[in-house]
Amino acid sequence: MDMEESVNLKDISHAPPKNTVTTSLQRKFTKNTVTDIFTKNLGCLVGEIPTLDADELSNQDDLDDDLVGLLHDARDAFREGPNDEAKKFFQLLEGGQEELYPGCKTHSKLSFMIRLLIIKCDHKLTNGAYADIADLVRKAFPDAKLPKSFNEANSALKVLGLNYTKIDACPNDCMLYWEEHANSTSCHVCDTPRWKSNDTENDTPLENGKVHRIPKNILRYFPIKRRLQRLFMCQETASNMPWHTSGRENDHHLHHPVDGKAWKEFDSLYPKFSEDPRNVRLGLATDGFSPFNSMSIAHSTWPVILINYNLPPWMIMKPEFLMIALLIPGPSSPGNDIDIYLQPLIKDLKELWEFGLETYDSSSNQRFDMRAALMTTVSDFPAYAMLSGWSTKGYFACPDCHYDTDSERLDFSKKNCYRATRRFLDPAHPCRYNKRNFDGVIEERSEPIPLKGADVEYMLRDFPNEFGKKQKKTRGDEDDPVPWRKISILFQLPYWKHCSNRHNLDVMHIEKNVFDNVLGTLLDIPGKTRDHESARRDLVKMNIMPELQPKLVDGREVFPRSHFWMSLEQKRKFCRVIKNAKLPQGYASNISRCVQVEDRKITGYKSHDAHFMMNYLLPIAVKTTLRKDVATLLIRLCGFFKGIWSKTIDPQHLDRLHSEIVEALCMLERIFPPAFFDIMVHLPVHLVKQIKLGGPVSSNCMYGIERYLHELKFDVRNKGRSEGSMAEGYQAKECIAFIARHLKRSNISTHDVNECTVSQSFLPKIGRPIEGKGRTSKKKHCGHMIDRMTWAQAHRYVLFNCDCEDVERYINEHKMCVSSKRKRKWNSAQDHNKDFIDWFREKVELEVEEGQEIISDHLIWLSKGPSYVAKKHTCYSFNGYRFHTMKRDAKCVTQNSGVTLTAITHSFASSKDQNPVVGDVNYYGSIQD
Repeated sequence: MDMEESVNLKDISHAPPKNTVTTSLQRKFTKNTVTDIFTKNLGCLVGEIPTLDADELSNQDDLDDDLVGLLHDARDAFREGPNDEAKKFFQLLEGGQEELYPGCKTHSKLSFMIRLLIIKCDHKLTNGAYADIADLVRKAFPDAKLPKSFNEANSALKVLGLNYTKIDACPNDCMLYWEEHANSTSCHVCDTPRWKSNDTENDTPLENGKVHRIPKNILRYFPIKRRLQRLFMCQETASNMPWHTSGRENDHHLHHPVDGKAWKEFDSLYPKFSEDPRNVRLGLATDGFSPFNSMSIAHSTWPVILINYNLPPWMIMKPEFLMIALLIPGPSSPGNDIDIYLQPLIKDLKELWEFGLETYDSSSNQRFDMRAALMTTVSDFPAYAMLSGWSTKGYFACPDCHYDTDSERLDFSKKNCYRATRRFLDPAHPCRYNKRNFDGVIEERSEPIPLKGADVEYMLRDFPNEFGKKQKKTRGDEDDPVPWRKISILFQLPYWKHCSNRHNLDVMHIEKNVFDNVLGTLLDIPGKTRDHESARRDLVKMNIMPELQPKLVDGREVFPRSHFWMSLEQKRKFCRVIKNAKLPQGYASNISRCVQVEDRKITGYKSHDAHFMMNYLLPIAVKTTLRKDVATLLIRLCGFFKGIWSKTIDPQHLDRLHSEIVEALCMLERIFPPAFFDIMVHLPVHLVKQIKLGGPVSSNCMYGIERYLHELKFDVRNKGRSEGSMAEGYQAKECIAFIARHLKRSNISTHDVNECTVSQSFLPKIGRPIEGKGRTSKKKHCGHMIDRMTWAQAHRYVLFNCDCEDVERYINEHKMCVSSKRKRKWNSAQDHNKDFIDWFREKVELEVEEGQEIISDHLIWLSKGPSYVAKKHTCYSFNGYRFHTMKRDAKCVTQNSGVTLTAITHSFASSKDQNPVVGDVNYYGSIQD
């Protein structure tokens, strides 16, 4: 049946609006499900799509959720699919017609099953818990039609989700058993058997006569074509896909990867691809993690995740929009052989680029040829080597400096250092000519020019890729080291060589490692300090920094104090600054638990803890304990990282940030020993260039990916089959996420103490008081009379900042009334602020009495002002934030009494100033009462 004949798209557009859900997945299903509207046509031919009648749709207004849109969107996946899939879909709809039990008016069989599955996923219940709940309900309601187990319910709902493909792989990472090798029984590279047992007598026979044999290694591939199509099946998600072209405001600042040079260069090279803003631009992220909570188990699973850069920046890293493409099995890392596992993904990406895929766009009710392009990769530094093929170890560890990397081997520290930061300075910078305080040489070299993709492809055109754990790798000798380990499989994509920002340096891991070096060295933590005895002996070998070189005194080696040396009491003071910092609730984790004041150590912190300390706490700590010159350099280093983490960046400030980090590192070379400058301390000099190419770092870092990997651990129910358990859990979440996009946010039943309800009136009642240990206050507080000055200040702030056109008209009229040619603007502004609220009230009352024009109710309310009677609370939750009085804050480990306010202010240089500056001014203070 043709789509135009079976569905009236005009009628369907009157369905309730769709709401994207980004937090809890638990929702409330009430009334009968929308599947009742399919009653008439379920007896039609298998694979035929029933017609939705407009009258039937209009009778579903009592539904709390947009299940009309849910089933309509799901139908699109089967319009051109095989009949088997269509049959399963309509069997699910047919089951939705059945009452949960005779006489049940609130749930059908389908709605109850979906709701129970959402509860299971939302609260991370085990399959056994799900079965026990279903069994209890079945005993309480013997006539209820419930699935007997989670597997039965999940199998029924899989038709709303998407499947994944199992591909056998060689355990030595040599090959995949797919395409021409699909029927092979052993690896054609290392000759390792495919199956765990070659003895067919021990294999399990199936009902169809076939034999079930267990492979040694299984790759799970989640085909991306239909998953990308599904993005356009939900109307709200589909409308966000062209946001990068139609939804953003072009203010010449960097908000999104579309503002970077790499995106613009790609558009100019491939104008046909960029003509349609719905064509998908992807990023590829991967990292290894242990699926078990115990670190004693050596196991590393590597998911390959696709990032959708078409979406707005606040949606890019949301878990429901990240797509797992591959699940590479453990227990060991694939290393350089990751290309073997990327083959199915690369094949689909090539087809999406060359041929496209016909896709239905629900936001425009049109079909179009969807194409996709992989723009960049996001990973930590070891995974950078796996994806790019460039070795990130040794003399040429920096991929941006490539063959021009300046490194030196430290014989005593047994590591390489990267200190030649002066070459990144401006040509006329005085540090270039300062031989005495650096390495005794004038620096005349310019900064290295990164290799282009076309240059890399040409350079490696004959490079022999050798995959597999048993293969001998091409490494070269000491005189002629080979930094390349392979030519990446990504170069099989026709456009990859023209991508300017092919691989991102992960700012999260770089910042964490730099902070580790700084903190370990300042506190002289054993095993983490970079100012150890071997580092001092390297100074003698390099003949630099004579003031720090060890000296022989009475036959004993003595190590002079460094410029950043701290006494034991200073180290304790440093630790107390970190430990006693009181932070707003939810702003950071409990960092104080990581601080051991008496032992002068800070250990056990996570990457985000390091990020917060680097940006906010470390500058305060070093300022109170270190010499001024050393503290200033470290504060500049912290300021650089704080600057690049901005969600909105002015391109004109990027050059200043680049100069700041280069100068700071150059000055640190005069203070810290060479062992301090490992590759992670060198990489920040390339981050500004990366931001210019790819936009803000928030869209190109591993924070969102790491959080997502942490959630995947909860999907592992069977420790013996961790990857399979993870794949099944992800597939169930895909189904739930698809359903959740059609459920109303007002149906959230989980309770958050910081969450507040917003009414729909002009003056909404938002927030609620909280008393005790996070409980909502139920006490009846006595009224508190506020004085005239406080009342006037509150009333004036509301009127001047309510963003109401009607009030703005009165404000401008009163300004004209109080202004005079002989009166100074200072006096006019004072009179306007002082007299406006009384004048406004009298003006509105006069207009109401005279009936000159219709005055809206909300304008009358605004003119009268707030009540003089108010309720006092010591804690209040407002707009997702918690506020305390200073008295209550004194008893808490968090600090929630500090507030900031931005208000439009007339700023005068003096009382005689006739040209005041009008703009937003930030005010800071604390809540006293």
